[in-house]
Amino acid sequence: MVQAQNRLSKESSPYLKQHETNPVDWYPWGEEAFEQARKEKKPVLLSVGYAACHWCHVMAHESFEDKKTATLMNELFINIKVDREERPDVDSLYQAALSGLGQQGGWPLTMFLTPDGDPFWGGTYFPPEDRMGRPGFKSILKTLAETYDQDKTRVQTNIDGLNAILNKKYQNRKGQLIHPNVLTEAATRLNEHMDGFYGGIGEAPKFPNVPLLQFLWRCWKRTGDQSYFRAVDLSLLRMCQGGIYDHIGGGFARYTVDRHWLIPHFEKMLYDNALMIELLTEVWQDTKNPVYEARIRETIDWLQREMMALKYQPSEEVQMSCDADFLMRSNLFAASQDADSEGEEGKYYIWDEAEIDKILGRQSHLFKEVYNISTRGNWEGKNILNRSHNPKPRSGEDEQSLAEMREVLLAHRMNRVKPGWDDKVLADWNCMMIHSLAQASQVFAEDGWLIMAKEAFSDLNDLILKNGDLFHSWRRDRFSAPALLDDFAWLARSALTLYEVTGEQSYLLIAEKLADRVEELFVDEVSGGYFQTPRFDAESTQKTSLPHRVKTADDAAVPSGNAVMLGLLTRLYYLTGNKDFAVRSDRLEEAFAGNLFENFYPLCGFMSQIEYRRDPIQILIIGYKADPKTQEMIRQVCSYSIPNKTLQVIEPDMLEKELPGTHPAYGRSQKDGKTTAYLCRNQTCSAPLTQALALGNSLKLMTGLQRQNQQ
Repeated sequence: MVQAQNRLSKESSPYLKQHETNPVDWYPWGEEAFEQARKEKKPVLLSVGYAACHWCHVMAHESFEDKKTATLMNELFINIKVDREERPDVDSLYQAALSGLGQQGGWPLTMFLTPDGDPFWGGTYFPPEDRMGRPGFKSILKTLAETYDQDKTRVQTNIDGLNAILNKKYQNRKGQLIHPNVLTEAATRLNEHMDGFYGGIGEAPKFPNVPLLQFLWRCWKRTGDQSYFRAVDLSLLRMCQGGIYDHIGGGFARYTVDRHWLIPHFEKMLYDNALMIELLTEVWQDTKNPVYEARIRETIDWLQREMMALKYQPSEEVQMSCDADFLMRSNLFAASQDADSEGEEGKYYIWDEAEIDKILGRQSHLFKEVYNISTRGNWEGKNILNRSHNPKPRSGEDEQSLAEMREVLLAHRMNRVKPGWDDKVLADWNCMMIHSLAQASQVFAEDGWLIMAKEAFSDLNDLILKNGDLFHSWRRDRFSAPALLDDFAWLARSALTLYEVTGEQSYLLIAEKLADRVEELFVDEVSGGYFQTPRFDAESTQKTSLPHRVKTADDAAVPSGNAVMLGLLTRLYYLTGNKDFAVRSDRLEEAFAGNLFENFYPLCGFMSQIEYRRDPIQILIIGYKADPKTQEMIRQVCSYSIPNKTLQVIEPDMLEKELPGTHPAYGRSQKDGKTTAYLCRNQTCSAPLTQALALGNSLKLMTGLQRQNQQ
């Protein structure tokens, strides 16, 4: 029997399509829903989630698939379902509203709105029935509908209070350019909250929080304070050897529910893994820890094997069909993998001891010892593989045997029922991965990773920039959701990374054009900074119904769009000499400088870019790219973690054309016709360096590695 479908059947988002057969009369986000709410004089029930969210599935099964609950929802509300990955602007606004109500955010997000989109109450997951003195979802529906209808004063009081909170939250505090001492003080106070035994922030739950770790790493590079190094190194090692990492298939889960990084919430997100590859690459450059290199390689293997999004084969006939047989792998990356399979969280990833023994035979003893496998298990009678109890690598022979056993277990696991997969392409998340792949390709001399990055970037230009418009989301030849600040910022940032790695000027030109487009669409000309959503003209078809235009420098799980823009504009100035980029970056820093003195905890991404601005290291290599001497120089640069560097490799006959007059090495040239490097810091350059070893020694001195190694 074919189930009836609601309006979500016309959407492309896998999360929305999970709800297309709900008896709830769902609307997608848009003017149609709010117009209907005004017409029927009903409040709006907004439900926000994402495809890999475990508790979203639970609430869907308990409430949205239940006919009695759906009947109440349909009678009392206009119901809107939103994919938070497809519409992060919607999610971020109403998460902030929930916080304003004194509640902790999360997913599923359940908010109650007026027909104008103003929030007046909300929560996250609600059980279906009253439990232990707490109201269930059906009770809440009845109460809120009655309150909205009969107590307008109370509703308006809530609206006014939340609007005041949101207006204050999105009002940036201007200030003066930040002194490095402020950054050091912030790093010291952040470091006090680090877990000195297991790494990460606080107790539980624990998230990777890459922006925070990157900020501490930069402060270590600047100050030489070993406590910052230890905090980052310990956190990464515990994550890499803990249960948050998938030791069989590669990739990091979104977070763990415990202090020890053992029990993950099993969903894997593209953005987490992109940021982890970036940070692990930076830290590996100084530590050469083989665990970090292994996790980078394994995670990229997972990306290639399981996270390549799909597209229809290029044929007019095929594009008219929805048949899965016509789908093929694209060069772009899917958004996430689910936590659940067969209705159970983590079932795909966990193991019985007897199962391990049967598959591995006599070799299983070593594997069980290393990966903490027991009859009793370490989670609900099952085993989550981890190496937390002994995180140091074993002998080369043991590690080779373990790698072979993991391959056997992976082949076995691939026959299980796989978790759900959200294969939509998100512009910003894809660009995070492009940036990380390009960086890692240069550090580890992996040309295949650079090819992946370049092909993905090319496809984004072909697809996301279709008809001259930048979109946030794309799935199987269907576009949805307008582009946001993060999409433009990360696309430009990935273009600059590809420029620095390849030396191809076309990438630099793309980054400049995107930065100018951000200025047209997103800038706050009055208070400074950039809004999350673009400015729309009267004819635009991409308008939103949001009652507030979000502007923030606060990080979420990823650095904020304003943080990315601060680094982008600064880098563009160093690479092009265009002083307009320097003016914009000064204005952007000043726009949020006052926020640092109110609450710097969510501003790690922004502070990292201020760190970059205060201590830029510009490296120029003059030589032919195909010359082995030039490649030796590049390898020396990539041997050290230099987060604040910009690297330009320019051929001698292009030097006058490509090197801006503002570069501190402008006017310099090759020495004796040899490949020559100049290291410049704060407008002061080294003597010409023509030997790779001499360049390496100078980099050690410049980055403080010699001093730190002697401590």
